[in-house]
Amino acid sequence: MTRPTQPVAVLAGLLLLLLVVVGIRAEEEATAEQAPTLEETYMGLSAGPLRRALLVSLPEGMLLRANGVIITEAQVRARLEKEAPDDPVRRLLEKNLPYVVERMATEALLAEEAQVWAQTNLTAPEKETRASLIETYLQSIAAQAQVTAEEAKAFFEANQDMFGGAKYEEVEEELRGYLLEQKREALIDAHMNSLSERIRVEMNAEWLRAHAAAALDNPVDRARRSGKPSLVDFGAGGCFACDQMAPILDDLQRTYGDRCNVVVVSVREEPLLGARYGIRAIPVQVFFDAGGREVYRHLGYFSKAQILTRLAELGVK
Repeated sequence: MTRPTQPVAVLAGLLLLLLVVVGIRAEEEATAEQAPTLEETYMGLSAGPLRRALLVSLPEGMLLRANGVIITEAQVRARLEKEAPDDPVRRLLEKNLPYVVERMATEALLAEEAQVWAQTNLTAPEKETRASLIETYLQSIAAQAQVTAEEAKAFFEANQDMFGGAKYEEVEEELRGYLLEQKREALIDAHMNSLSERIRVEMNAEWLRAHAAAALDNPVDRARRSGKPSLVDFGAGGCFACDQMAPILDDLQRTYGDRCNVVVVSVREEPLLGARYGIRAIPVQVFFDAGGREVYRHLGYFSKAQILTRLAELGVK
């Protein structure tokens, strides 16, 4: 029997090794495709961008892997150490470590997308800092928003309580600016919240099991898991529309508190909770069904009649 020459034998060995590696990787990918997502396992834990992240087994110390971006425990610890040990912000971050990972990953992944976009849309992208490049990229998405005269008039007619008896012509310009800003924010939110749909993101399932409970220990997430529909209002005192909403929310708590949760969150007192729920302007009313799933979100003043209509759709009479 003729033996293969040494170069042929080496080549055959390398080919076999390559097939083994490819097979292992294919098996890993197939397993990951069957893995549950972050939102399926820990409803509401993601602020949005990583909702579709896959929960898989990752090497020790690695918390997230996506598109060449890797977030490690050491990186998270270094982020926390930027805050003083007795700083309230640090205590909030330590309780919400999954959110810290999400913020770090979101920034890194958006920076990658922004770099690609900048190559064909900016004359000198290298002069932009990472933060400013991401902002420029997101603003290019927001610039697609438009508000028609018909939309502005319809909003005015549906929310006349908000304008204190003023005529449409008196508030038209300000109103269209307000609605345009809402649409811009919505476009940015939609783009950021689809991040883990555009990009394959893997998170460390074992690490999340150890840290999810602490992050979900807050009034909003407890309400979502109560088995009752919920209305959560994110606002702050001193905001005109928020102050208009306050007596409405008080009345709803007294009247409907046995049938649904009415939760009021001050984003000044709970900044991380507001950030986790993607609150970029106030007030925002978020409606959840009895299973805790978000079904509707509204930005700005919302009349009692409109709120009751939404609650009725959730079975609250």
